[in-house]
Amino acid sequence: MNYFLNILPSLLSGLKMTLGVFFLTIVGSVPLGIIVSLGMKSEYFTIRWLINGYIWIMRGTPLLLQLIFVYYGLGMMGITFPRFEAAAIAFIINYGAYLAEIFRGGLQAVPRGQYDAAKVLGLNKVQAFFKIILPQVIKIVVPSFGNEIINLVKDTSLVYVIGLGDILRAGNIAASRDVTLVPYLLVGMIYLLMTAIVTVLLKQSESRLNIWR
Repeated sequence: MNYFLNILPSLLSGLKMTLGVFFLTIVGSVPLGIIVSLGMKSEYFTIRWLINGYIWIMRGTPLLLQLIFVYYGLGMMGITFPRFEAAAIAFIINYGAYLAEIFRGGLQAVPRGQYDAAKVLGLNKVQAFFKIILPQVIKIVVPSFGNEIINLVKDTSLVYVIGLGDILRAGNIAASRDVTLVPYLLVGMIYLLMTAIVTVLLKQSESRLNIWR
């Protein structure tokens, strides 16, 4: 317990960085995913082609490689970002692609009659989307969205590769310094706790959305 209390401040400091990447990714990737999913239905072939290429690259290459490219690769080309901003950009564009596919599936699951009904009610396309279509899409995609959020909790550990002081890096430093695996055990427990909290919140959200059935 004494050892745990000694390394706890460094772990909590790393946890702040982990949570920062986590929340910023959600804030950035959800709107991006919605916009990209709508772009996939564009009537212009060039837009659809570019978006499909973006999704193919993001889903077809490892997030770790994307992190390295954004921080180190772009830096070699003269485009430099601080570590935290580079991590946020890589995570947002990666998860934006995955969420775009999820939202696309949700949009396709909404019956065509809902669009026609909105038109009959005199709603324009923007009003119909936000007032009629989007609430139904949210209800449909919650389970798949929840899986991605849980994956995001664990994927935040990848930021160590660009030198960010996240919780895993803090645990790694303590383990190397003290020659013990206890810090890794504590890090694992913290990740399990975060995953449990996210799972409970998602289940509560899904239960509340069930009133729309």
